[in-house]
Amino acid sequence: MINEIKKDAQARMQKSLESLSHAFGQIRTGKAHPSILGSVMVPYYGADTPLSSVANVTVKDSRTLQVVAFERNMLAAVDKAIQSAGLNLNPTNLGELLLISMPALTEETRKGFTKQARSAAEDARVAVRNIRRDALGELKKLVKDKEISEDEERRAVADIDKLTKEAEAKITQATEEKEKDLMAV
Repeated sequence: MINEIKKDAQARMQKSLESLSHAFGQIRTGKAHPSILGSVMVPYYGADTPLSSVANVTVKDSRTLQVVAFERNMLAAVDKAIQSAGLNLNPTNLGELLLISMPALTEETRKGFTKQARSAAEDARVAVRNIRRDALGELKKLVKDKEISEDEERRAVADIDKLTKEAEAKITQATEEKEKDLMAV
């Protein structure tokens, strides 16, 4: 039972780290990266569809993304969806593909994106602490029901605390790397 609680906590903490990584992917730096367009939804036969399902997004060079729609007649809809996504990106329609130049970040936008990254990191830390709290609650319940001894609980609590510290260290490291990317000119 204790191992199941530990494995569950570890898996949930890993999902929190993956969620943070996804959130960081949505914050654009001065470099072009396909994940920037991950939140763009394109109207496709009456339903909003993720951009990745209707077009191929690749990096042409360090500051340019190239978008090729799977169906040529979808290019205008993809163009419109990117413009209206609130990403401050203006694609150039070349007939067969779209080119998206990443504008250089101003100091003000860099600071705003840094705040956004710190907020996402804090959300991940809160999630990890909540997972820890849940796991400790399950352990206390097992002790109360006399299914495990207090010594076993103490060892399990130490293991869960270790998992929590490792997850928080990874969050801190990822945040520092993202901030470094954002502040690089």
